[in-house]
Amino acid sequence: MKEKNMVTSRSTRIYKMTITALFSAFVYIATRFINITLPISGAGGLVHLGNVPVYIAAILFGSRIGAVSGSFGMALFDLTSGWTIWAPFTFITLWIEGYAVGAITKHKKGKMQIFFAMCAALIVKCAGYYIAEVILFHNFFTPLFSISANVTQVVTAGVVTIVLVPVLNQLQEQFH
Repeated sequence: MKEKNMVTSRSTRIYKMTITALFSAFVYIATRFINITLPISGAGGLVHLGNVPVYIAAILFGSRIGAVSGSFGMALFDLTSGWTIWAPFTFITLWIEGYAVGAITKHKKGKMQIFFAMCAALIVKCAGYYIAEVILFHNFFTPLFSISANVTQVVTAGVVTIVLVPVLNQLQEQFH
């Protein structure tokens, strides 16, 4: 029996690592290729759909997978796309954001829970990047102009997530 538990435990770890790696790649690809650069603030702004796989991973597979895939996928994007200075802030912000979404939707994955999770994600994203811009630009006023892009990003990703999660949830149940 102990041997069977070890095999199951190892299989579960490999499964979780595989899902995390896949979603990290999805986050990177969605951030890299589905985006619009906005001419806001000193460094510009980027609106992308990379948050969609973060939220889906967190809702369907849990907080840890959402946190890890989001933070690594988006930080990797920053490191490879000319946004290098943002990578540490992105890593921390997305870790918290992915974890929060997964924690809020842990027991129920209905539209209302997803809505509350998106509200938490919005607060984390706006606060995280506001703090990052204050640190980078040494200014409390300029970062306020980036909030609208963060709101647009999370609201867009939230709508897509609310539409996709029920479909993906059914598919997940069919294959388990």
